[in-house]
Amino acid sequence: MNGYWPDVGVGLQSGSVSWPWLVALVFAAALVVAAEAPRLSTRYGAEARRKRARARRKKQLHVVPADDERDAFIRSVASDLDALPTIEEKDRKT
Repeated sequence: MNGYWPDVGVGLQSGSVSWPWLVALVFAAALVVAAEAPRLSTRYGAEARRKRARARRKKQLHVVPADDERDAFIRSVASDLDALPTIEEKDRKT
């Protein structure tokens, strides 16, 4: 084979990497994760999940025309007023 590619029979050798370097590598990886945690939580965290759910709910909303809304409000108020208990003058204790 040419000199650019390693021989297939030779595997990865890590005998020259000592344990302090492995600890430093793990520490560096933990530092990167800690530094990126706030940015990742805005995209994948609980708050982002709530925002996505709210966006899905808002997508289903639609604008009600003003006349229908006004008539529905008047009917709602009228039915609420009809459902209110009333006190007759003879029932009132004064």
